Amino acid sequence: MAPENNQSESNQEDAKRIRGYGLGGVETVISVEDVNRQAAALTESGIPEGRIAALATGEPYVSIDGLRAGYGKMEILHDFNLQVGRGQSLCLIGPNGAGKSTVLHSIFGFTNIFAGSITVGGRDVTKLSPKDKLRTAGVAYILQDKSVFPAMTVEENLWMGGYLMDSPAQARKKAEQIFDKYPRLAERRGHQAKVLSGGERRLLEISRALVMEPEVLLVDEPSIGLEPRFIDMVFEILNDLQKGEGKTIIMVEQNAKKGLEFADIGYVLVSGELAMADAGDRLLEDPQVGRLFLGG
Repeated sequence: MAPENNQSESNQEDAKRIRGYGLGGVETVISVEDVNRQAAALTESGIPEGRIAALATGEPYVSIDGLRAGYGKMEILHDFNLQVGRGQSLCLIGPNGAGKSTVLHSIFGFTNIFAGSITVGGRDVTKLSPKDKLRTAGVAYILQDKSVFPAMTVEENLWMGGYLMDSPAQARKKAEQIFDKYPRLAERRGHQAKVLSGGERRLLEISRALVMEPEVLLVDEPSIGLEPRFIDMVFEILNDLQKGEGKTIIMVEQNAKKGLEFADIGYVLVSGELAMADAGDRLLEDPQVGRLFLGG
């Protein structure tokens, strides 16, 4: 009978080790409603004065001041502020419907702006169209999964990234530079994008955004739908773009642990308002963030 008891105890211990985001046992799992309710309480303490500016290194390269924005007549973001220095990375986390992607949409010009301002490199870009933000302000948006043109080849997809360039020859030249940088794509240049693996498609999406040589990358859910090995690959690419090429990166990431491990700065959004702001590694250690968004 002893072996059976030991096996039972072992099964119980295994059950306790079941993970959510890779942290915390099943006893820490809470409902979506509880997450939203407890997250809403984070806004009560507010952001300490000067915290947002202190997190940005030097003069802020991307700055949002008092932004009220949304879709149609619906306001999603309420008096939202953001600052990130040149070459820094910032990750937005929070419950579903908090307005995280709306921040990226607003920076790129996909929302209605009711009040406030957005500046990039000291230039007010609040009213610029998405194509002008890409062409003249150096802001590129890397959409969520499945934004490639599946029937086009890898090479043709890259050429499409240069649709705002003065000539097709410029786009082709930049595509060749990208193939030099990413041999994995070069090996598949003549393949239709629909046959690529999930990780290769994400690499193509990132690379297509690089054709216009942007300074700011808005990255929406880079890990969504990817196997763990490809998630690591994507974050290695983003790390190289930030640390190696000096890109400024603002991302939304469902895998809060991965996003905060990567980012210099972390923001927690709740109901369209900024609830917490700190260094990414410090938010990782915050017990409230751990309980609500990291599974432990």
